[in-house]
Amino acid sequence: MTGPSAPRRGDLAGGAAAAVFRGVGVALVTMFTADGAVDPGPTSKLASELVARGMRAVLVCGTTGEAATLSEEERAVLVREVRAALPAEVPVLAGTGAPSARQAATLTTSAVRAGADAVLAFPPPGSRDLAGYYAAVAAAAAGRPVLAYHFPQVSAPGIPVEALDGLPVAGLKDSSGDPDRLLDELAHYAGATYVGSSAVLALAGPLGAAGAILALANIEPEGCVAAFAGDAAAQRGLAGRHLAVRQGGPRALKAVLAGTQGTGPWTRD
Repeated sequence: MTGPSAPRRGDLAGGAAAAVFRGVGVALVTMFTADGAVDPGPTSKLASELVARGMRAVLVCGTTGEAATLSEEERAVLVREVRAALPAEVPVLAGTGAPSARQAATLTTSAVRAGADAVLAFPPPGSRDLAGYYAAVAAAAAGRPVLAYHFPQVSAPGIPVEALDGLPVAGLKDSSGDPDRLLDELAHYAGATYVGSSAVLALAGPLGAAGAILALANIEPEGCVAAFAGDAAAQRGLAGRHLAVRQGGPRALKAVLAGTQGTGPWTRD
C-alpha cells in the first residue's frame, strides 16, 4: 500500500495563497420550468440572494446544477445570467468536467466566453492521463483558474493526492467527505483545497482549507458559514438537512426552496 505523500510544508495551511476565493461558496441548483426548460431568471435571482446571505462564490453547472442534463448553450446562458446578477468581486465558477479532454476543453471555452471567472472540472472516469486532461482544460481556460474536482461517486477513482502538485490547476474541490483524505490534502498539497461535503466543515475551516463549495448552501448558507468558521454547534445543526440532501440531491434542495421561496421544484433527473 502506498503511504501518504511526504510533507512539503510545516503546517496545515491549505494553500490559501493560491485561492480562487476564500470562505464558503454555493454549488448552485439550476431552476427549470414545469416543461423542463432552463429558467435562468430564478436561477440568477437565487444566486444573488445567496451572495447577500454570505456566499463568497457561486458555482454554476456543477453536479448539483444537473450539469449532465444541460446543453452547451444552456450552460452558457446560465453563466451569463448569473455573472450579470452578481457583484464583480464575487467569482462565478463553471463546471466543465466531461468524459474526454476534448469535451471538457469545448465546455471550458464556452464557459469562459460566457463570463466564467474560473472553472471546475472532474476528470474522465478511470483517466490514465490526468496531466494531459487538465492541460487541455487549462489551455481552454485562457488564463482563468482551473480547479480539479475529486468526486469518486461521479468520476471514479478520482484524483490521488500525490498527483495534485503535478497538475496545472490552482486548487481542488474535494466532495468525497473523507476526513483522512482531507487531512492528507491539507498537509501535503500546496494548492487551495475546497471541501464539497457539508459534513466536514468544522474540521476543514479551522485546519486551513481555503474554502467550501456546497450544495447545502442553497438552503443553509448562514449555517454553512458558521460551521466552516469552526462552530461545532452549527455543524451539528446542519446534520439533518445535510443527510437529506446527500440522499435526495437537487430534488431535495428544490423541495425546500419551493417551500421557503416559492420557486419551482422541477428537476431533470
